[in-house]
Amino acid sequence: MSAKGFDKNSIIGLVLIGAILLIGSIITSPSDEEIAAKKEKQAKEKAKTEQVAKEKPDTNSTKISEVDKQETVLAAVDSNQISQQDSLRSLKASMKYGNFLAATKGEKKDYIIENENVKVTISNKGGRVSSVELKNFNTYDSLPLILFHEDSSHFNIELTVNDELGGSKAIKTEDLFFETEGKSFSVEQQNEKSISFRAYYGSKEKYLEYKYTLAGNTYLVDFEINSVGFNDVITQGFDYYLYWNMYTPNQEKTIALQQQHSTIYYKYETGDVDYIFETKYEKEEMELNMDWIMFKQQYFNSTLIALEEPFDSDSDIETIEIPKEEAKDYIQGMEANISIPFAGGKDESFKMQFYFGPNRHEDLAAVDLGLEESLDYGWGIFGWTNMILIRPVFDFLNSFGISIGIIILLLTLVIKSLLFPITWKTYVSSAKMRVLKPEIAELTEKHKGDSAKKQQATMALYRQTGVNPLAGCIPMLIQMPILFALFRFFPATFDLRQKGFLWADDLSTYDSIYELGFEIPMYGDHISLFTLLMAISMIFYTKANSQMTAGMGGDAGGAMASQMKIMTYLMPVMMLFFFNSYAAGLSLYYLIANCITIGQQFVIKKWIVDEDKLRAKIQANKTKKKKKSGFGAKLEQRMKDAQAMQEKKKKK
Repeated sequence: MSAKGFDKNSIIGLVLIGAILLIGSIITSPSDEEIAAKKEKQAKEKAKTEQVAKEKPDTNSTKISEVDKQETVLAAVDSNQISQQDSLRSLKASMKYGNFLAATKGEKKDYIIENENVKVTISNKGGRVSSVELKNFNTYDSLPLILFHEDSSHFNIELTVNDELGGSKAIKTEDLFFETEGKSFSVEQQNEKSISFRAYYGSKEKYLEYKYTLAGNTYLVDFEINSVGFNDVITQGFDYYLYWNMYTPNQEKTIALQQQHSTIYYKYETGDVDYIFETKYEKEEMELNMDWIMFKQQYFNSTLIALEEPFDSDSDIETIEIPKEEAKDYIQGMEANISIPFAGGKDESFKMQFYFGPNRHEDLAAVDLGLEESLDYGWGIFGWTNMILIRPVFDFLNSFGISIGIIILLLTLVIKSLLFPITWKTYVSSAKMRVLKPEIAELTEKHKGDSAKKQQATMALYRQTGVNPLAGCIPMLIQMPILFALFRFFPATFDLRQKGFLWADDLSTYDSIYELGFEIPMYGDHISLFTLLMAISMIFYTKANSQMTAGMGGDAGGAMASQMKIMTYLMPVMMLFFFNSYAAGLSLYYLIANCITIGQQFVIKKWIVDEDKLRAKIQANKTKKKKKSGFGAKLEQRMKDAQAMQEKKKKK
């Protein structure tokens, strides 16, 4: 191609290409016959496609059908697996429980037996007492008083039975449903009724029976274990092992006081009563056979008593600390593993009793098995003082049906009257020491720097005047057991529980006239008025004592006076902190006792002891020749020996 347009050769080439394309198109185009045949073929294929479409199923429908088939197959597989699992569980249960298998199936049901005092709930699951309500008492917040709850207690007997393979296996009665012979009942006065629970071992001829019997107007529930046809059921040489456990619920106002008085007591068949110390959490193995085991709370207890033969010594008990998250609802965990003898006979019985009731002396003593020994009146001389003196006087006054506050007042008057001679003796001794104070001061100045001569001269003065410097201390030592005995008596006395006086609603716990809204360490979150008044009375009592003992101790009088001044203010503060959360009845007693003692000292000083006459008598004693006692002579000789040794050392 030139710049001016197409040249001749180009035109000829284009014409030739066009001619070739035209000729090729004519040659390759189909004939009329071929076109008609092609159309006929296309029509047949179309008709065939439409026919196939009509006969072919929907794709989604096919998919759903496939899923159904898969689910049917899986359901059949699952059903087979479940059936196999059920069979496996049944086989395991059969191997575990043997002829007790039928007793593992049932519906839980509760039965109630009650009298005027107790309402006992018994469950057919395990055949056990699941809860006990004491009908004549309430908690501090006026709720029904429940000794223990079903969900926080256990009572299970473990049976060692023969298996089909020549061995043994353990069966727990808490897993079994007991069939009931009887129904719920209520009894009164002298009437009594029974209800039985039986766990069958394969047939009606072999069973374990729990029989409960309740009479009217009592806190005792008879409990009898009967094994029928068990000679070839229980493995020879194995006893019944009873597991008893409970978390004791919060029933009183003060948790700390409940913890201080809650523990496990038990009595050996020898008659000795023992216990786990209240502030300890420990396990104890029994050394001898036992007559009873008591789960003791502050004012109530649950006790299991062996009647005809004791529990075996192959037993143990344990106190358990309550977890912090449950500390507001429960006080103490208690547990006992008790061995109940089984001789291997065909039919055997083991008779027991439950005591569900208050820690009241007369109720415990009425059982006549030493349960009253669980009342903690103190050890040694303090316990004897309570049992010989304080308890009889209190019971006598209480028999008149008067207010407990008035009884405490009268009890204090009786005790202070008995102690009056001691108070008088103490005052006379202190008066004598006050009379001799100037002369002792002269001896101190005369023998200044020579303690041996001073002591010798002082003792000679005491001997001449007939004054015993220890006379004031001895009476105080005599009355100390009474003071400590009363400290143990009031918290252990059930009769104070929920008994009010003046502004105090309950003398067994603290009285509160004002809630602080915050807690002071060692004091609490409230103000106890009885404790406050007791502390104030103690200030006046201590001041009166300091005046009475002024002059005692010779040259030590100044030091003693200084100490007494400190005690005047320190002791009331200490008592205020210590007693603020303690029983109001005890604070009331000390308040009354302090007031009476102050009054007695005033009467003695005003009308009984004349210090002028006492001084004249002491001076008269100086002119009398005194015979030295053996002790006085020895003491004087030792002082002389000490003085001689001191002079000898000075010469060296």
